[in-house]
Amino acid sequence: MSLIVQKFGGTSVGTIERIKNVAARAIATQQQGHQVVVTVSAMSGETNRLVALVEALTPSYNKREYDVVVAAGEQVSIGLLAIAIEALGGKARSYLGWQIPFVTDAVYSKARIQDIDGEKILKDLADGFIVVVAGFQGVTMEGDVTTLGRGGSDTSAVALAAALKADLCDIYTDVDGVYTTDPRIEPKARKMDRISYDEMLEMASLGAKVLQTRSVELAKNYSVPVRVLSSLEEGTGTLLTVEDPTMEKVLVSAIAFSTNEAKITIIGVPDNPGVAANIFGTLAGANINVDMIIQNASAHHETDMTFTVPKADFQQTMNLLKGSLQAIGARGVTGDTDISKVSAIGVGMRSHSGVAQKMFKALADERINIQMISTSEIKISVVIEAKYTELAVRTLHAAFDLDKGRGDSLGG
Repeated sequence: MSLIVQKFGGTSVGTIERIKNVAARAIATQQQGHQVVVTVSAMSGETNRLVALVEALTPSYNKREYDVVVAAGEQVSIGLLAIAIEALGGKARSYLGWQIPFVTDAVYSKARIQDIDGEKILKDLADGFIVVVAGFQGVTMEGDVTTLGRGGSDTSAVALAAALKADLCDIYTDVDGVYTTDPRIEPKARKMDRISYDEMLEMASLGAKVLQTRSVELAKNYSVPVRVLSSLEEGTGTLLTVEDPTMEKVLVSAIAFSTNEAKITIIGVPDNPGVAANIFGTLAGANINVDMIIQNASAHHETDMTFTVPKADFQQTMNLLKGSLQAIGARGVTGDTDISKVSAIGVGMRSHSGVAQKMFKALADERINIQMISTSEIKISVVIEAKYTELAVRTLHAAFDLDKGRGDSLGG
């Protein structure tokens, strides 16, 4: 008997009819001889409603109390789903994060899972129950409710699958798999049958909204087989798997993009040891993630330092830097939120050259100016003006023949 963790997002449980559909899927999976754990998000729109209530009171809310409020949505979902399963003749038992418990650190609204006790769940599974677990939430060692950040239900599901040593983690969404790019931008985008953990990790971190970044990290670290499937129609979905030699024949597998970026430039930074450490130490202390960094030498032993942060952290970053300009010894700071990041991803980049040249030429032919460049073993990212995002995505998708197959292969 295999153990399967199924995760359903907010749109999948957005109405009573859809909750009944999820209940039927869970029962059908159990009737095929599997033990089933279901992790669900809040009903579609519910988390946004709860966040709006908090922000209507004050923009400077206490994050501990914020988590208490926004974690409430999943409680409704798991209760309704358990009732729906029982109404269809199944046995179900629901649990909130603290009841298991999902132990996390105390970084409210961005908590990270530290431990999961699966004993209670395994006992219920042995007794024939379908176990329904609230995603997105956890509890500190002191008993305070925490949330894992947007997309945290994916992380909950994969972490649960790892803790329970599940045979498979099925992530049901409103799309039927992972595509070579966003089909809403490029209608010729193709669904991939499989993708490596590393490629999916890059896609998630670079803006693809199919899976949350931390969930992919967990899947890779604990070798959890993950499938991305549609909750609304039948299909084989996309399997996240370990890399194999055939994948390296493909130079580029996907084009990702993110409009959730902001660019900040600190002008006239003293060219002295330790200054950069002080700047980014301040941002790290505020839990602000810095992505691309460029340092340009200028006159008089100074440099201009440019980097990107999530758009949601832009104002806080600007305030922190403006408040510390004198201590840094810099002359000023400027910012730009009208940018986007577009990336080409493929494990074939590890062993073959020419991707950067092809990417830059394709953008140049469309007169799209590149402001920043960042690379890793399997990706090349560029920052461009936001108004060129869709054109850049379509241009690169065509340049690497992603509409014809899994991408440019050797000699292609």
